[in-house]
Amino acid sequence: MDAKITLSFNKEVIEKAKEFADKNNISLSRLTEFLLHKVVHRKYYSLEDLPISDWVSAVAEGEVEYETKQRKKRNLKDEFFNSKK
Repeated sequence: MDAKITLSFNKEVIEKAKEFADKNNISLSRLTEFLLHKVVHRKYYSLEDLPISDWVSAVAEGEVEYETKQRKKRNLKDEFFNSKK
């Protein structure tokens, strides 16, 4: 069963990823799913261990930056309980 999620990416990365997906005859959604499938079905201990570094380099210019937002513990608790409703 498919589920929908919302993701935010740098606009340039999205455009290059769309071009990559088009050239490989796959939707951007399925390409993203394929990459996430690879991540969750193997044991990786850090972002640097992921096998997608070549792909990221192909669709992005410059050094790859991983940005994360700091979340407060209270927000995490609320988010968890709201997801269980």
